[in-house]
Amino acid sequence: MLSIATVNVNGIRAAYRRGMGQWLETRAPDVLLLQEVRATDEILADHLSPDAWHLAHEASQTKGRSGVAIASRLPMSAVRIGLGTGVPGDSGRWVEADLEVPARPGAPARTLTVVSAYVHSGTLNTPSMDEKYAFLDAVTARLRQIVDGGGYAVVAGDVNIAHREADIRNWKGNLKSAGFLPRERAYLDTWIDELGWHDEGRELGGEGPGPFTWWSWRGKAFDNDAGWRIDYQLATPALAEVAVKAVVDRAETYAERFSDHAPLVVEYDL
Repeated sequence: MLSIATVNVNGIRAAYRRGMGQWLETRAPDVLLLQEVRATDEILADHLSPDAWHLAHEASQTKGRSGVAIASRLPMSAVRIGLGTGVPGDSGRWVEADLEVPARPGAPARTLTVVSAYVHSGTLNTPSMDEKYAFLDAVTARLRQIVDGGGYAVVAGDVNIAHREADIRNWKGNLKSAGFLPRERAYLDTWIDELGWHDEGRELGGEGPGPFTWWSWRGKAFDNDAGWRIDYQLATPALAEVAVKAVVDRAETYAERFSDHAPLVVEYDL
């Protein structure tokens, strides 16, 4: 069984200070996909030793912002950085790696493509929403390429969009909020209904509401489970066939959170 975890860490140094290391030791995923790393290659390697992990990382061109990484127990045969948009604000938001999955007895070795993605949050009626939509267009084009290639692939991370009403506690109050706008949600419709990607968090997590993956640090959002499901693992049809279990590792208490996001962990029978 192959375990893949994705989580927005809100800065890997801060996450480790809050207890991420203990979570990682207990969960022990085979593949770890990180967003908002907010660190250099050297700082990432200080926390995830290259002696234990194969690492791929795209830091943001803006210091202290964004950053995506892949840490894998399986060796990487190829790494691809970014979506080639050339927009400075798109740096630190997309990294891909091809992993070599050990073969079953009598079967050929297989390649699993994994992506760690961090989509812009966006603010309504500002240029940041235009940047978000442009990036989502680039993501859609790449998702089409990957799924058309067949095989095993998972695109995971913080998409900053709640897809359905079941994916946000206060959906009525957020109908005009960035992250739940009809135009944003239509991208997920395209990815799932048109391109054929499978939303494993929903398919294996039940009909909802939730399980949510993000709660504001402010107020009683976490205690009241007033969250959003904005972190995804999207699997190609071939990989979805062997997806077995999805779990959101929600902290027991507010004080035990190492990020405002909770890890989404999916097990695949590879």
